[in-house]
Amino acid sequence: MSVLEIILVVTATVIGMEFFAWWAHKYIMHGWGWGWHRDHHEPHDNVLEKNDLFGVVFAGFAISLFIIGALWSPLLWWIGVGITIYGMIYAFIHDGLVHQRYFRWVPKRGYAKRLVQAHKLHHATIGKEGGVSFGFVFARDPAKLKQELKNQRENGIAVVRDAAI
Repeated sequence: MSVLEIILVVTATVIGMEFFAWWAHKYIMHGWGWGWHRDHHEPHDNVLEKNDLFGVVFAGFAISLFIIGALWSPLLWWIGVGITIYGMIYAFIHDGLVHQRYFRWVPKRGYAKRLVQAHKLHHATIGKEGGVSFGFVFARDPAKLKQELKNQRENGIAVVRDAAI
C-alpha cells in the first residue's frame, strides 16, 4: 500500500469508528449490553468499571485485525491501527477529559467544554432508556441536547434528572 492509501485507510477508520461507537453505545451499551454499561452511569469509587470490558472486547477486534493483517492483508493491519488510534482518542477524551479518570482539567470554553457538556447531558438520564449524545468525539450543541432531553421527559421516553434541563 502507498503512504497515501495508508493515511486514507487509517483516517477513514478513525472517522468510521465514531459512527460505530455511536451505534454501539446507543444500541448495545444502552440495549442488551446494559449489564456492563450500567455502572458507568452510576456513582462509584472503583478504579475500574464493568463498562471497561467493552474496551477489552474492542481491543480484541483490533488485535485480531493486526494478526490477520500481518499474515494476509496489510489493509486489515492498517484498519487495526485506525481502531487503536480511535481507542486512544476515546481513552484521552472520554475517560480522561470528560470523566477525569486520569487527570483533572475542566475546560472553560471551546470544543473541549462542549464535549464535556454534551456527555454530562448523556448522563442526565436515569436508566438506559432515552438519552442524547451517544458519540464520544463529536458533540452536538448542548442547548439542542437539553431541548431533546426535555422533549424525551415530556413524552415519557426517558427519566431525566431535573437539574440537567
